[in-house]
Amino acid sequence: MKAIALGILSCLFFSTTFLLNRSMSLEGGSFAWSASLRFFFMIPPLLLIVWLSGGMKKLWKEWTAHPWTWILWGTVGFGVFYTATCFAADYGPGWLVAGTWQITIICGPLLAPLFGSKIPWKNLSWSILILIGVVIIQLDHAQAVTPLAVALTVLPLLAAAVAYPLGNRKMMEHLGGSLDTFSRILGMCLGSLPCWLLLAAGGYATHGWPSQSQVTQSLLVAVCSGLIATVLFFAATEMAGGDQNKLAAVEATQSTEIVFTLIGEMLLLGAVLPSFAALIGISIVCLGIFMQSMQRQKPTAHVDTA
Repeated sequence: MKAIALGILSCLFFSTTFLLNRSMSLEGGSFAWSASLRFFFMIPPLLLIVWLSGGMKKLWKEWTAHPWTWILWGTVGFGVFYTATCFAADYGPGWLVAGTWQITIICGPLLAPLFGSKIPWKNLSWSILILIGVVIIQLDHAQAVTPLAVALTVLPLLAAAVAYPLGNRKMMEHLGGSLDTFSRILGMCLGSLPCWLLLAAGGYATHGWPSQSQVTQSLLVAVCSGLIATVLFFAATEMAGGDQNKLAAVEATQSTEIVFTLIGEMLLLGAVLPSFAALIGISIVCLGIFMQSMQRQKPTAHVDTA
């Protein structure tokens, strides 16, 4: 139960991504600054963590030996993923983005052929339920906005849902376990730096410097989602050890991200309760995530989070 509690707590912190990105969008902040600032703020503490753990020398050796690999998959896994997620926040509420983002649970396994494996269709039997839930959410949203607004929410999130697992898994395949998780995350952050510098330049050209509020909120996202949530989730998976039932239960806790985001928007941003149809869609997505996670019987658990 402690591992599950930690998993749920980590999702509370992960939900700040969707909540604060929406908040910054409503305040008129540029999505380019929202995206780039998070990673600018993540790099210094990650440098400290990796340095204190004694992994800096090993990371530097690996990074300098294959710089273009780090840049490519860092840009795909972090750059494309988070830029698209922040862009989508301009056109839909946080709970809608959080609900649609769960498609990544399906996209990850569908990338298996790119890694020389077969698609695990048996483990994806509940994916259709997740898709139905996402479609219901989006159809309900489409009744209140233009088709263009729906497309500008859904299409970037589809790109993000593919880019995140693709970049991460390609980098893990390249490393073959030679670096710990924090070193890999730091290496990918450094690899995505060109993307963030270009995006920040674009944000400055179109909106000027970010406001103090946007800087503060971006820092909170970096700390809460990028660091605290990651540490909590890793701790939860370590507590589960090799017990597949416990690992699956911890993985299933990510469905609570949608709930936390919805509650947060209602309390902090004054958002109204979604329609009955949207709530049904959210419930179906959460059920699909839970059932699919509980069914997985892989040696290790892998979770894609925001």
